[in-house]
Amino acid sequence: MNPDRIADAYAAIAQPTRLELLRLLLGLGDGGLPAGEIVARLGVPASTMSFHFKALEQAGLIGSTRHGRSIVYVARAEAVRAMLSHLAEPAGLVLADERRDPAGRPIDVIFLCTRNSARSVMAEAILTTVGQGRFRVASAGSDPSSEGPLPEVVAHLRALGHEVSALRSKSWDDFRGRPMDCAIALCDTLVDQPCPDFGPDAIVASWPLPDPAKFAGNAAERATMLGELYAGLRRRLVAFADLPHRTLPRPALKARIEALANPNLGA
Repeated sequence: MNPDRIADAYAAIAQPTRLELLRLLLGLGDGGLPAGEIVARLGVPASTMSFHFKALEQAGLIGSTRHGRSIVYVARAEAVRAMLSHLAEPAGLVLADERRDPAGRPIDVIFLCTRNSARSVMAEAILTTVGQGRFRVASAGSDPSSEGPLPEVVAHLRALGHEVSALRSKSWDDFRGRPMDCAIALCDTLVDQPCPDFGPDAIVASWPLPDPAKFAGNAAERATMLGELYAGLRRRLVAFADLPHRTLPRPALKARIEALANPNLGA
């Protein structure tokens, strides 16, 4: 960010409601939050919040995407980091995430699927839980569902104790240019599609899994199939989380990650 943009950013947050709004969104990460939920949390009239949303967007501190009838707002963490670093650098101050040894930073992982409504959001929730803070997890799709994640998938995850409030169906365009350590496709339909560039160091793998949206049968039969899908995906992700990501040579790590596509893993 150039000095003029940084000055604009500081001017934008020089107001209590906008400052709290930015803090709220930064705490939610890439999932963001719909405008209606933000209004409810901050207790500010919708008409007033629209003004604050616009001011922060114009300053480049937040972004927005439409999901069905909702507009979801997400903090732009890199812009916030740039404005803070601009002040800290002359004094020799170092931000907390810049102070950590590179080996201590979270491993960035994104799960991809066409609609980002079932398998990929399920993987996002599972790895967030089993990774215990060691992974920064996202999910996205080439054609994300305007209706969001499948209700039965969300209900299943919630019943198993996963945090689901931030799960959204997101476009992979939202992540273009963001470096990833690993990108895992969970459906066959992505094979011939040009995926976003997640950086030269990203390990790209494919774990094709059945689509819950296509499960047939009655409610009990669908629930059984969903449970089996969850169990198989969780076994893979527990094994994935246990891999020596920081010490294993990249070719060997890629081979180990690709091998987790084996449907009989852990059976």
